[in-house]
Amino acid sequence: MGNETLELEESTTQKMVAPSKNYLHIKRVVDFICSLLALIVLSPIFLILIIAIKLDSKGPVLFKQKRVGIHKTHFNILKFRTMRIDTPNDVPTHQLKNPEQYITKVGKFLRKTSLDELPQIWNIFVGQMSVIGPRPALWNQYDLIDERDKYGANDVPVGLTGWAQINGRDELPIRLKAKLDGEYAKRIGPCMDIRCFFATIFSVLKSDGVREGGTGSE
Repeated sequence: MGNETLELEESTTQKMVAPSKNYLHIKRVVDFICSLLALIVLSPIFLILIIAIKLDSKGPVLFKQKRVGIHKTHFNILKFRTMRIDTPNDVPTHQLKNPEQYITKVGKFLRKTSLDELPQIWNIFVGQMSVIGPRPALWNQYDLIDERDKYGANDVPVGLTGWAQINGRDELPIRLKAKLDGEYAKRIGPCMDIRCFFATIFSVLKSDGVREGGTGSE
């Protein structure tokens, strides 16, 4: 973890600043255009993954789960299904006993490469998420939601990837993850979003921070 993460962990307070409404409007326009283009360009990959999932195990292609969006509103997040249909629902991966037993063969590949997150492009397209922002918590992850309240992190659009994801991802404890989300909320802007976007590409390529059963696992 970088120096910024260590310094943030030592900090006891963080000033909450409301994000600029003008920037949030621009951010939404950019999200809409990017998600529309992504849905078109990535459609062949979607088709290949759909076929692979159906051949690998029984059950639906998509996995829906109730998540917390901006201002603690609820929506159904979409993912490619990576687990068996008998997996307990609404339970974070780190709370499952031996989570590996539930993950399918194709699911292991999807989770390692983060390709299971691709359907969230639709969530971005319809305005439920942004490309960059705090990862949406499960509706019953009250500890994370409460911690984010302390830093104003529940008042910005949730995202496909964010500041916490490039600074530890699954390895982060809840308290530090919320502080990093608060740091993003405080510094939200074009420079921060661009930085998170490109850092995410490198993080995914290296599979940094991906650990089944980690506190941030989903």
